Amino acid sequence: MKLAAVAPVGTLPAGAMVDLPGRGSTYVVDSGPSDGPTMLLLHSVACTGMLTWYPVFERLAAKGRVVVFDQRWHGRGIRSPEFTLEDCADDGVALADVLGIDEFIAVGYSMGSLLAQLSWRRHPDRVAGMVLGATTTSFRRLPRERLVLDSFARAVTRVGATAGALPVDAPAVLGDRRWAYDQFRQTSYGAVSAAVAAIAKFDSTDWVADIDVPTALVVTARDRAIPPSRQRWMARQITGATSYEIDAGHASCVMAAEEFSSGLLPACSSVRARVRR
Repeated sequence: MKLAAVAPVGTLPAGAMVDLPGRGSTYVVDSGPSDGPTMLLLHSVACTGMLTWYPVFERLAAKGRVVVFDQRWHGRGIRSPEFTLEDCADDGVALADVLGIDEFIAVGYSMGSLLAQLSWRRHPDRVAGMVLGATTTSFRRLPRERLVLDSFARAVTRVGATAGALPVDAPAVLGDRRWAYDQFRQTSYGAVSAAVAAIAKFDSTDWVADIDVPTALVVTARDRAIPPSRQRWMARQITGATSYEIDAGHASCVMAAEEFSSGLLPACSSVRARVRR
């Protein structure tokens, strides 16, 4: 049985359930107040917040306050009658309200990058900047990418089966995989399918050029889900956006964490510096 490599887990920061009044409760990890703008981390589809961001959380927290949470229908996120990206974007702002955060830098990966864009669109007074990884303006006009999304949704069930096959007394490297797969298993196939359907409807093509906050993109140059050419095109549409290209694919946030970090960390530093100015 071939098992995917994941970044070492190590000691994870402690989190807690946080109630968002009128919306529900979600699992949150907060590095705590510090100087400078807060970074709100928005995760990928089928993942939990920490599964997407654990390889870089501590390094980002060394630069300022970092908050990550589980999106609704994912992990220990909010349970609701239906799933929409708009609700997810509003959840992030509601969490900022509870934590006393006036403005934040929205740092999103894959689905999270769509949520970052929506957060700015719906709450422009709250989003001070954006870092977008493995991003796009739309899946609607790209049938190949929609096919990739559908295939990804079906693959999630197989990931759970692989996790169950790991021995209980597995060594540390297998333990890292067990933790990662257990994080995957916190989100049901039905939830992933609903999220994929919502993602397929997203389209910011008509307003992406209106984005007027400091923005950086991390371009995944070997991405099979979102063509790098589409990511580069998007970077050109946003005035003043900087671009950081990495030699990795769509799952690089966990499967090629060091390569991903080589683009993400300078991208975050760039946006933080511009937001401060």
